[in-house]
Amino acid sequence: MNILTAENLTKGYGEKVLFDDISFGIDDGEKIGIIGVNGTGKSTLLKILAGLEWPDKGKVTMGNNVRLEHLPQNPEFEDEATVLQQVFKGNSPVMKLLREYELAVEKLECAPDQPLLQQALIALGQQMDELEAWQLENEAKVILTKLGISKFDTLIGTLSGGQRKRVALASALINPTDILTLDEPTNHIDNDTVDWLEQYLNKRKGALVMITHDRYFLDRVVGRVFELDKGKLYPYPGNYSRFLELKVEREEQVEATERKRQNLFRNELAWMRRGARARTTKQKARIERFEKIQADKPTEYLDRIEMPAGASRLGKKILECNHVQKGFPDRGILIEDFSYILLRNDRIGIIGPNGSGKSTLLNMIAGLMIPDSGSIEMGATVNMGYFAQENTYLNPEIRVIDEIKAVAEVIPTADGGNISASQMLERFLFPAAAQWTQIAKLSGGEKRRLYLLRILMAAPNVLLLDEPTNDLDIQTLTILEGYLDEFPGAVIAVSHDRYFLDRITDKIFSFEGEGKIRSYVGNYSDYQEQVYAAKQAEEQSMSLASLAKTFRTTNVPSGTEKSPERKKERPLKMTFKEQQDYEKIDAQIAQVEEELQKNNQLMNDMGSDFGKLTELVEIQKALEEKLDVMLERWALLNELADKIAQNKR
Repeated sequence: MNILTAENLTKGYGEKVLFDDISFGIDDGEKIGIIGVNGTGKSTLLKILAGLEWPDKGKVTMGNNVRLEHLPQNPEFEDEATVLQQVFKGNSPVMKLLREYELAVEKLECAPDQPLLQQALIALGQQMDELEAWQLENEAKVILTKLGISKFDTLIGTLSGGQRKRVALASALINPTDILTLDEPTNHIDNDTVDWLEQYLNKRKGALVMITHDRYFLDRVVGRVFELDKGKLYPYPGNYSRFLELKVEREEQVEATERKRQNLFRNELAWMRRGARARTTKQKARIERFEKIQADKPTEYLDRIEMPAGASRLGKKILECNHVQKGFPDRGILIEDFSYILLRNDRIGIIGPNGSGKSTLLNMIAGLMIPDSGSIEMGATVNMGYFAQENTYLNPEIRVIDEIKAVAEVIPTADGGNISASQMLERFLFPAAAQWTQIAKLSGGEKRRLYLLRILMAAPNVLLLDEPTNDLDIQTLTILEGYLDEFPGAVIAVSHDRYFLDRITDKIFSFEGEGKIRSYVGNYSDYQEQVYAAKQAEEQSMSLASLAKTFRTTNVPSGTEKSPERKKERPLKMTFKEQQDYEKIDAQIAQVEEELQKNNQLMNDMGSDFGKLTELVEIQKALEEKLDVMLERWALLNELADKIAQNKR
């Protein structure tokens, strides 16, 4: 069922037209991914759907009672609000009630002896019961925890930019809505959290429209792809892999049409050169057809152009990290006793939870931070390019071409030639007309792309990339990946983009907590396989160790200890303790399950008492952990019982 229709939408700013006369519909439950070069209007289109901006022409129509929730690329925040208050920012009755309840709890904690505050909290608790808001509050806390935010009373003003974005994402996810629009939801979250978000959105009911550069994410979540290209919208059925297949077919059709146009153009041009006389209606029509063919030029695909890799000479010694340690008073030890010698053609991906120290390591390698102990030694020929998370070096007052020329007019290529700043801009999706635009007028993604090009124009031979996929479009990432394929130097990249890590890395550094950094050979998928295999081996080892305790061997007769072939295994049987557990464990599991059910009912009944609710949540957690242990014990005992039964046969 169609729940939203966009008809003949046109939007531009000044002379720049973002999209022209585009139309589409969104069905209930449909999941759509929007892709396109930065600056083509993807974010603007989402804002128009959300009612935050208006099209120059056309209209958006939604069904009756259809609710839409939008996560912008740069959300607005109230610095004095707590995390939970910010999450419950919606205007629905439930969201307003949740905000009031959290505020009442905060006031009562400051003045617990105030009867009026106690009565107000009880009244709000009753309203929470009526609107069944407790489930929503619990879901919000679960989602925040999954996103790495565990202190719900923290003021928004004290959070980092990445933490704020995750709070905004949680707010968008918990709001009851029919259409959810997300602008770059995977930015600022780590790989494990991206995996969780992927699973969450796959299970979520309702329509989804999102902008993302994460190609694995698109492949596994969406069922339709919208491509914004040169002001037009091209819909493709299927996920990202299917989009790639269909786009190739479309471009081949465009090329075939262009070849036909060129043939017609040559024929008509030859006729015109013979001196066509415009005295008859037929001749006038043919001249008009010539002019139409001449004007009807095909779409140019700038993302097909390859970008040559140029780099300065790299000597034998590149980079040596010797027993590096770094920590902060409020975060503890992030990096402990880390040593590594960087090789000429290393392609290293760095992964780990947010705040674990990944950017800190890059900052120390770049010389922006000093280790607490240990040393980092740089080779004399190293020309380092550091693509940081912030575009700190761009001057908003100057033009695009001048920013690049300030670094280099030309750069050498691997084949011994040169390429100009203007040519590099074209290869990086800045056509000639856009090169004279003031940087301040660029979109966030375009500025990010320009900043990356500025780094590459300095012809580095060692590249440090800190979250290079944030705010870069897929076409730019494809060009960057092609550049790195030919790059004659070392690359170290911090990234949560699984596709990017699979595409460019041959070694993974994993931040695994308490300052430990473990190295894995291979790309990200190889790393996942190694971690999974190690986990399986550990679980199997624990299981075998547990089963080994159940085996008993008979005493070997005197004088035959050195004849292992004469040893015989005693029949397998349970110990006295195992037999007791086996007989009682079913009833014990049933009892814990009953306690869980009763505790869950108490949580629903005591919802207005925040202190009691917190206590019950802890009890619930302890019971669940106890049940997990008992179920594992039940599985082992039953496996042992089966083996004993088989031996008796």
